[in-house]
Amino acid sequence: MIPCYEHGAALAGVADALARYALPGVVVDDGSGPATREALAAIARRHPWLRVHRHAANRGKGGALATGYRFAAEHGATHALQLDADGQHDAADVPRFLDAMRKAPDALVLGVPVFDASVPKSRLYGRQLSRAIVWLATLSFEIRDPLCGFRGIPLEPTLALMARVRLGERMDFDPELAVRLVWDGVPVVGLRTRVRYPEGGVSHFDVVRDDLRLAWLYLRLGAALPRRAPGLVARRRAP
Repeated sequence: MIPCYEHGAALAGVADALARYALPGVVVDDGSGPATREALAAIARRHPWLRVHRHAANRGKGGALATGYRFAAEHGATHALQLDADGQHDAADVPRFLDAMRKAPDALVLGVPVFDASVPKSRLYGRQLSRAIVWLATLSFEIRDPLCGFRGIPLEPTLALMARVRLGERMDFDPELAVRLVWDGVPVVGLRTRVRYPEGGVSHFDVVRDDLRLAWLYLRLGAALPRRAPGLVARRRAP
């Protein structure tokens, strides 16, 4: 499952790299313009295993992911393997993620990025801060990276959570989902995976707005910690 907003050119390479695995796939086009819609239609014609589900207007990455999870479940899937559309993720690691999902079907499988020199230093430092806050919010180191979009999603607990709690619809979705699934008792498996920032790549991370959304999310998670802490501590002590 791939959320996409104006990543038609990059997604062509991602789809080509995934084709060898013969998995049913869905791209959630989050309100892209005509050029990207045409590019996605061409990709889907070249790769019949890939379906395109379209939002009429942009809802944000979280909104696209939520749509994709529901779409997958409605079509009989129990799990979703999620990648970004911009080519950051290493498709060669798909078998490792699938193997981890089969071995631990109840778990959230999270990519743990191994960056090369292409990573912007501002992103790297921001990530370290996010990790520290999430470790505090969960009283554990289970979520080794809350922002990585390469992940295996167990759909049943995820959809149950989404039915109960309104999650952020933009870049705050991924970390909030991970933290709340841990709060719900879902185990986490971390997999190291190479992540690169392609030269000339298109990023929709808004440094001001998305950083504010993340700050607000982390404040809310921190405020909820006192009532969550007893359950988290008890679960850690359980045999």
